[in-house]
Amino acid sequence: RRIEAADGWIAVNLARPEDLDLVPAWLMTRVDGEPWRVIRRHARGRPWRELVCAGRVLSLPVAGVGEVKAESLDPPTLPLGTLDPTMGRRRLRVLDLSALWAGPLCGAVFAEMGAQVVRVNSLRRPDPSEGSTPKFFRRLNGLKSKLDLDLGNLTDQALLRAEVLNADVLITAARPRALASLGLEPATMFTDHPHLTWVAVTGYGWDGEAGGRVAFGDDAAAAGGLVRWTDSGAPRFLGDALADPIAGLAAAAGALRAVQAGGGVMVDAALASCAAGAARGQAAGRAG
Repeated sequence: RRIEAADGWIAVNLARPEDLDLVPAWLMTRVDGEPWRVIRRHARGRPWRELVCAGRVLSLPVAGVGEVKAESLDPPTLPLGTLDPTMGRRRLRVLDLSALWAGPLCGAVFAEMGAQVVRVNSLRRPDPSEGSTPKFFRRLNGLKSKLDLDLGNLTDQALLRAEVLNADVLITAARPRALASLGLEPATMFTDHPHLTWVAVTGYGWDGEAGGRVAFGDDAAAAGGLVRWTDSGAPRFLGDALADPIAGLAAAAGALRAVQAGGGVMVDAALASCAAGAARGQAAGRAG
């Protein structure tokens, strides 16, 4: 939801059960009854940056509306390996370790183009959209083969690493620390597989403090300024979780460019930055 702070607006997403449990710690107050009423009341007296920083510490999806800027939709690429000039001339093998929307959409683009796409199904944390929106799930994953792995098991972690080393493209949608716990760290992976194209879908980017922030499609879109402002100065969402499809398509385009160039890079596809690039394009279109 959109929440007015003392000096601006924030977007708050309580998508997970644990998010509701963290609201008292975030606001440093008791929450009796309906949480959104308490959030609205306390946010009015606090700066938006303070609310965002406190939410980041607790891994809550809290964003300042328009806090992220970007020059274009194109996600940046981080050169971490070496080029393989033959990569763009063969059928690609893609390992899709993502879930929900943006990452699976990126993988679906590759599958539609004829790549061999393998979707890793985490037995401990399966993709929630498979049960909640099965038609949507099939649309994004129907052309992919499935590999069931228990990612808490060391043997299956070793199998996952072997699959990564056998892939041309890796798609992830988790924060760096979560992937490091599986043995997937850029320094190691690009040393062992220098021609890999790693598509890292995150909320705010891979490096630094940004890599630790949590985001979903709605709050990330607001962070990028992809909103409509009313005459009274209040933001409105433009659609449902718009940062997800925008980032998914931008990630696919960036990955395809990287593959054609020979790989050896990480495509840093952040939901908020992709939304900001779309918002900038929208504003330029209006101005034109």
